Amino acid sequence: MTITNQQSGTNVQEIADGIYRINTPVVDGGFEFSFNQYLIADDDPLLFHTGPRRMFALVREAVASVLPIESLRYIGFSHVEADECGSLNDWLAAAPGAVPLCGQVAGLVSVNDIADRAPRILQDGETLELGNRRVRWLDTPHLPHAWECGLLSEERTRTLFCGDLFTQGGAQLPALTEADILGPSEAFRANMDYFSHTKYAGEMLERLAATAPETLACMHGSAWRGDGAQLLRALADRLV
Repeated sequence: MTITNQQSGTNVQEIADGIYRINTPVVDGGFEFSFNQYLIADDDPLLFHTGPRRMFALVREAVASVLPIESLRYIGFSHVEADECGSLNDWLAAAPGAVPLCGQVAGLVSVNDIADRAPRILQDGETLELGNRRVRWLDTPHLPHAWECGLLSEERTRTLFCGDLFTQGGAQLPALTEADILGPSEAFRANMDYFSHTKYAGEMLERLAATAPETLACMHGSAWRGDGAQLLRALADRLV
């Protein structure tokens, strides 16, 4: 792990081949949390999640420790929310060759208006070549929340960028773990239920499981390595 900002504790660690977790821990009184962004270093680098606008300088510093900011080509996110895309336009200004990357609904209802540059919109199931890696967009409306929600699967490393699924509280968690994250994430959800509870959750989780992920790149807490299909199906059982 490389700490890129001593004051905030922002840090970077490679969690899969060419995929880096950028993490900023937050402690506010008794509340401890963390925000993660994920950088795919390739011919056309992709940053998934921007972090909130006020974290832009910290995340930019971390990305710059891996590759030149101006080399970024895609700024992706699961849905329209501050921690997902709050600093989107800051990134577009810093990386003149980059464009937003989102699903069809997000582009239609929000991103075409709020972004300073037109987005690259991915249809459900569409793939995008980054060089040595390829990502696939999967629509997940209202899973866990937001009509425009969707997730990315990187097919070569079998990494699922799973957004707010498996959110874990805490500020000092390991970057990558093989320990249980379903229990901690369900405990967090019990106190702050951020799921929409769409009736199609089971079907969508089964579709995600079919990608056979080996790494789950969670937006809050540790990334996870193991049988991702089994874990996604276990989550589906909890939501029935």
